[in-house]
Amino acid sequence: MIDLPDEEKEPGEKYRQLEEVIARYEREPGQLIRILQQAQDIFGYLPEEVQTYIAGRLDIPVSEVNGVVTFYSLFHTEPQGKYKINVCLGTACYVQGAREILQEFRERLDLKAGDTSADGLFTVKSTRCLGACGLAPVLTVDEKVFGQFKRRDVAALLRKYRNRAEVKSGDQPVERPGAYQEGAPAGP
Repeated sequence: MIDLPDEEKEPGEKYRQLEEVIARYEREPGQLIRILQQAQDIFGYLPEEVQTYIAGRLDIPVSEVNGVVTFYSLFHTEPQGKYKINVCLGTACYVQGAREILQEFRERLDLKAGDTSADGLFTVKSTRCLGACGLAPVLTVDEKVFGQFKRRDVAALLRKYRNRAEVKSGDQPVERPGAYQEGAPAGP
């Protein structure tokens, strides 16, 4: 079987994969986080519909699933951009201008209501210490660290990653909650 990129999979195919994951782990106690991690790998994030489906299949309250999803920062309830930018706001970075850098990203990407750009390329978030205080201010793009970053560097960084991404109409769908309902199997 060819493994298609997540954005090319139909909702029904995604739920079929999720069903395989649940079947593999549902009898083992304490596997909710593992199931959620794999569900997020399949769907790209954990919309309410997916959380409800998992809760139903595991016969646990939706509030328990949502409590885990909202407690751990590795889980996302909204679509994420192709590139994840984390600006450190720890003390060393903050006093070196990290707040202004974060603001510059938000202005340049027109981020008002959320953390992900309209084109689906960038998700910008603040984080606490990245452990590179000697390079302050610091940010990461995915796993790549950029130290001694300046506000004036924001435009060039965004341009670099925009040029890197060959954006096609189906590359990074920004589906909102509700988009998966039509592909969801009937309740458990």
